[in-house]
Amino acid sequence: MPTPRPPIIALADVGLRLVSRAGPVDILRGVSLEFGRGEAVAIVGPSGSGKTSLLMIVAGLERATSGSVEVAGHDFTALGEDALALVRGREIGIVFQSFHLVPTMTALENVALPLEFAGNADAFGIAGEVLEEVGLGHRTSHFPAQLSGGEQQRVALARALAPRPKLILADEPTGNLDGRTGGQIIELLFDLHRRRSTTLVLVTHDPMLAERCERVVRMADGRIVADATEFEAA
Repeated sequence: MPTPRPPIIALADVGLRLVSRAGPVDILRGVSLEFGRGEAVAIVGPSGSGKTSLLMIVAGLERATSGSVEVAGHDFTALGEDALALVRGREIGIVFQSFHLVPTMTALENVALPLEFAGNADAFGIAGEVLEEVGLGHRTSHFPAQLSGGEQQRVALARALAPRPKLILADEPTGNLDGRTGGQIIELLFDLHRRRSTTLVLVTHDPMLAERCERVVRMADGRIVADATEFEAA
């Protein structure tokens, strides 16, 4: 049998409760998961099942209200906001459905930004290399409004990958793209995952995309209802 990969993500009995006008709402209920280093994992389930909330907790952008969250050797429940931001900058790359690019910055500047925040002296050199890697070496001086949707998502992907994170989190990364362009972004994402040996956690509603992952976690009503190495259609 293969040697188990050490976990890069370990969640134990994680809960997330938010307060609404109607009272408290349990978004996540007793979620326990471990993801090994280098795995490609899809998180699937209907809208409102807790997929994105789970991803936000792993990213340190949302605080669990109960349970423990360890990511890349860090106890997220014990870290303050500044420490969480530092860990995110070094260890985690995040790709959202919306590109979240700064409109007044060029592609090169957008990718260099998190590297500059981290104090990297060669931020622009690295940004240029990563843009070349995602096929945009000829578009470094263009602003987001001058780029197509697919090109903007490539810039967002380059920005996430520039610090060479151990973990890539992607939340419906092709949701704002047409089928052909989305397919190109997915091919690029999986190619970079393989070449860099990063852990990839992908939230998706697309069964064909989930099939590309070696493991699929299915959620419903804030709980894990299935965790399999092969995708099974609902």
